[in-house]
Amino acid sequence: MEIKSKLPNIGTTIFSVMSSLAREHNAINLSQGFPDFSCSLQLLELAQKEMSAGFNQYAPMQGVIQLRERIAEIIQTCYNRVYSPDTEITITAGATQGIYTSIAAFIQKGDEVIIFEPAYDCYIPSIEVHGGVAVPVQLTYPNFHIDWQLVKQKINKNTRMIIINSPHNPSGTVLSSNDLVELEKIVANKNIIVVSDEVYEHMNFMEEPHQSVARFKSLSNQSIIVSSFGKTVHTTGWKIGYVAGPEYLMTEFRKIHQFLVFAVNHPFQLALAEYLADKKTYLEVKNFYSQKRDFFKGLISSSRFTIEPCSGTYFQLLNYKKISDEKDTEFAIRMTKENKLAAVPLSVFYTNKTDNKLLRFCFAKKEETLKRAAEIINRL
Repeated sequence: MEIKSKLPNIGTTIFSVMSSLAREHNAINLSQGFPDFSCSLQLLELAQKEMSAGFNQYAPMQGVIQLRERIAEIIQTCYNRVYSPDTEITITAGATQGIYTSIAAFIQKGDEVIIFEPAYDCYIPSIEVHGGVAVPVQLTYPNFHIDWQLVKQKINKNTRMIIINSPHNPSGTVLSSNDLVELEKIVANKNIIVVSDEVYEHMNFMEEPHQSVARFKSLSNQSIIVSSFGKTVHTTGWKIGYVAGPEYLMTEFRKIHQFLVFAVNHPFQLALAEYLADKKTYLEVKNFYSQKRDFFKGLISSSRFTIEPCSGTYFQLLNYKKISDEKDTEFAIRMTKENKLAAVPLSVFYTNKTDNKLLRFCFAKKEETLKRAAEIINRL
């Protein structure tokens, strides 16, 4: 049978590739973004309680009301913005599904979507499979800042969506309030939807708090926020996220969501709703990870790598130009095979494969894991 692929240029994600390579060569895996430590015992007990109580059948399509109410509370606590749990919040099977469904709901053939590179790898395939056109704007290295004048130049009658991501994966930078003000001005009175990927919202290490689009009244009225519990409570395997947005956007989102996944893991939603009643479970995450960042940086401070600034997420960029002039993909593969340490090369996050000799390392690991990784880094 002849198959015409909808994504002819897309292969296996770099995260799967590097994790597979790490397993094959018994390497320490700092490539894929997941913790190697357990989540809260209390959270596990709550999940078991809900399963034992019989909540093992379909959850409501939009998510259990207890968790949607908890999300509304979190958003109001953090950003002083009120979203209706009934009509403006939906539980998703992770943030990737939230992003995909947001694109599926609004992007039609020929629509243009502005993204910022280096960009998380699910954006472009999700745009292209729906007939859209990804319009990349490159963040300026070494600061990875957005040139808003360039963004203005990219906008035309076909521009339908802008996807932002802060704290930013893979660079570890964050958008400032001034950035959000500029974006708000650019999209005001235009038929443009903003999808704001805020998965690492509780891991902003800067003095200025996380600048969610929820903080900006006009901007939030034409935006969909996508976030996830996996990073916040250390349960990436649960794949439970959420989206929040004004009712007129959420109505369209749910039309697609109901046929894509219909409903998300029922007992885990209930467990999260109860667990997150304690605000410390999300408000103290940034301190937890900033300490891990500083611990990791301290371990490798004498290495030949240049340590790039990390203002958010749980990823640290290291520049290896003092060590090798190899392509970052080649260096990452060789380091995994020969030195038994896996990281992600940054060029794979660019459509033009920009190579600044950068590797992304995940520091959401036990101290003993980071110590073992640091020993390898310091030897290179």
